[in-house]
Amino acid sequence: MATVELRFSALPEHVRTARLVAAAVARRAGVDEAVLDEVRLAVGEACSRAVGLHESHDIAAPVRVLLIEDEKKFSIEVGDGVTGDSGTARGAEAEGVAESEAEGEDEMGLAVISGLVDDVEVTAGKDGGLIRMTWPTTTAAVLP
Repeated sequence: MATVELRFSALPEHVRTARLVAAAVARRAGVDEAVLDEVRLAVGEACSRAVGLHESHDIAAPVRVLLIEDEKKFSIEVGDGVTGDSGTARGAEAEGVAESEAEGEDEMGLAVISGLVDDVEVTAGKDGGLIRMTWPTTTAAVLP
């Protein structure tokens, strides 16, 4: 099992780099060429969502991206620093309309990711939020 870890400042201009790195590692891991555009788009959405959450919650910590290569699958985890106790519900009371708009964009981003990735899991906890996306590799199709 090989893992590549990428951390970047929560700035929109770094999302493109994360997409390029994710696609390169996915290709090396054996993800089907026909799916690489979906990988790029999904990672872009997940990273953009994390950047937006960091900006709206004034979090200075970097966005975390793990690219995990397994025998039969390739997974990408995008983590943000928004802990479970600083979620959008509590912030909406203080921020009003701006927070409500950010929440709507957040839901739209998750809907796009769910449309692109068959195996996606979204969690939130004391260490922050996490989107885990998984794709089969071509070696998985070849193995009996």
